[in-house]
Amino acid sequence: MGPLWEPSEERIKNANISRYIDFVNKRHSLDIRDYHGLYDWSIDNREYFWSCVWDFGEVVASRSYDTVLQDSPTMIGAKWFPGSRLNFAENLLRFRDDGVALVFKGEGRDTVRMTYAELFDQVARLAASLRAAGVVTGDRVAGYVPNMMQTVVAMLASVSIGAIWSSCSPDFGIKGVLDRFGQIEPKILFTANGYYYNGKAHDSLARISGIIKELPGIEKIVVIPYTEERADIDGLPNAVHYQDFISKESGLNIEFEQLPFDHPLYIMYSSGTTGLPKCMVHGAGGTLLQHLKEHLLHCDLKREDNIYYFTTCGWMMWNWLVSGLAVGATILLFDGSPFHPDPGAIFQFAQDERMTIFGTSARYIAGVEKAGVKPKEQYDLSRLKTMCSTGSPLSEESFRFVYREVKEDLDLASISGGTDIISCFALGCPILPVYEGELQCRGLGMAVEAFGPDGKPVRGRQGELVCTKSFPSQPIYFWKDPDFSKYKSAYFDVFPNVWHHGDFIEITEHGGVKIFGRSDATLNPSGVRIGTAEIYRQVEAMDEIADSIVVGQDWDNDVRVVLFVRLAEGVEFDDDLTARIKKNIRENTTPRHVPAKIVPVKDIPVTLNGKKVEIAVRNVIEGKPVTNKDALANPEALDLYANLKELQT
Repeated sequence: MGPLWEPSEERIKNANISRYIDFVNKRHSLDIRDYHGLYDWSIDNREYFWSCVWDFGEVVASRSYDTVLQDSPTMIGAKWFPGSRLNFAENLLRFRDDGVALVFKGEGRDTVRMTYAELFDQVARLAASLRAAGVVTGDRVAGYVPNMMQTVVAMLASVSIGAIWSSCSPDFGIKGVLDRFGQIEPKILFTANGYYYNGKAHDSLARISGIIKELPGIEKIVVIPYTEERADIDGLPNAVHYQDFISKESGLNIEFEQLPFDHPLYIMYSSGTTGLPKCMVHGAGGTLLQHLKEHLLHCDLKREDNIYYFTTCGWMMWNWLVSGLAVGATILLFDGSPFHPDPGAIFQFAQDERMTIFGTSARYIAGVEKAGVKPKEQYDLSRLKTMCSTGSPLSEESFRFVYREVKEDLDLASISGGTDIISCFALGCPILPVYEGELQCRGLGMAVEAFGPDGKPVRGRQGELVCTKSFPSQPIYFWKDPDFSKYKSAYFDVFPNVWHHGDFIEITEHGGVKIFGRSDATLNPSGVRIGTAEIYRQVEAMDEIADSIVVGQDWDNDVRVVLFVRLAEGVEFDDDLTARIKKNIRENTTPRHVPAKIVPVKDIPVTLNGKKVEIAVRNVIEGKPVTNKDALANPEALDLYANLKELQT
């Protein structure tokens, strides 16, 4: 099957990555001519590659590095760019002019803009206030916040001092927040007084009252106005309004703390659906360098671009998006429901802000198609050049939908990585073609392979996603894991000294990657491994199905495939629909993919980031506990799967 899209000669010529190839060729007297040659060189010569990213990305540092990589016998022990001193915030605030840095569109609110000069001023003023409040290098500053401008300012102000930033979205319940912030013990907590979602205002301060009782180390709560201009905070100890906390002085400078490359920057969290969330600490230099690589080379981000990603502050895509400031692009922030007031809300935002890079989730794209939106007919998307998708595998039908109904001349970059690496293992490339169902390439400098059960690379068939060599954006450590035991068990227990990510993938003949879902949720009927994404692609392409989740149920000394479906409005579940679902799966996959049971349900449980939770559902149907329901957007949905009579025979 031929490609769905190929870049024009002009696009290839003008791409940042083409300039980078020229840069590398001249510096190292090479003759690299295409992406695949560059990728191979980046793996075989990691030190040269990453040092070229440092220079090409114009990293701002007060002291250069002694060596690029101080390698070790283990991936965990690798030290990148030792000797260097830099500040993450300084790199994101290198532009201080009248170019637009941030655009914020809240649900039902007027759009607000902030220039790079205004952003620098805001960060300077807030940094001064944080220092006055006693924040020092290594302190934790937390945000329970919507995806708004003040959140970006608070993060930058915190890390300019050398504090460690950690955030989660305000739709987390009290237990979910405590499971995260309770482990890291922040000194300062930023919160908005509320947030909007799906046409309703939601109060955050009542939850903050419950949270603060369990976090005695918080010395100050800074309340950002959003749903109210000046909410009543008298009942919150040590609370202050944002506008009263931020310094009133103008013309302040920022004293950027100059810190080692591996100084802790962010604390990120695993989803926590199988226990207390793991606290992954990411370093400033590794995060900066990896994001510069992905923005400049893989996304072709330029100063004139307007980049958007639909995300909350509890998902790593927020951290990824904000790093676009280092390129000088305009960052488009949106908070609220992407389907309010109608399913075309984000495409309207894209038209209004002349969006060039549109990032979202596979779930959103499927939802837009189900809603009957035809963006290219309804909106002006003339400046849109790239559409990114992540969160779950993008179905082949969604690939076709984007090129049919969104835009024909578009780099559709399905991407995959994770909070664990605050970046991607496989993603897009502006100078490569797009093939249906495939991520365009493995990331530069990322030694990604598909391993068979014997720990050997395989091609053209499914295997475990692994990374065989160290890379700068690995977590520097897990919080309160002094012997690295949690870190090792998370990634290095399956294959010795090889990062095992837990995804089931195939590396294709094009050099692209197909994702088949989480390997810990992989189905094993009669010992045959089946990725859940293969079934979702067939089922969710059917108009009758609004959503689905598939699990393996232990049955009769084997595993049987059980498919749960949420029906589209007005659709009845009957034998005819069951037969058509099975026929569709059988004809487009294999007979082993056909579910033994198909059960209608009213809701599909997902995490707060919209990811299906196969393992939690499997635990429920097998009578096992689900330890952390607060990690779910709709925890009550799990009750629908308990004691189902359909699964008793």
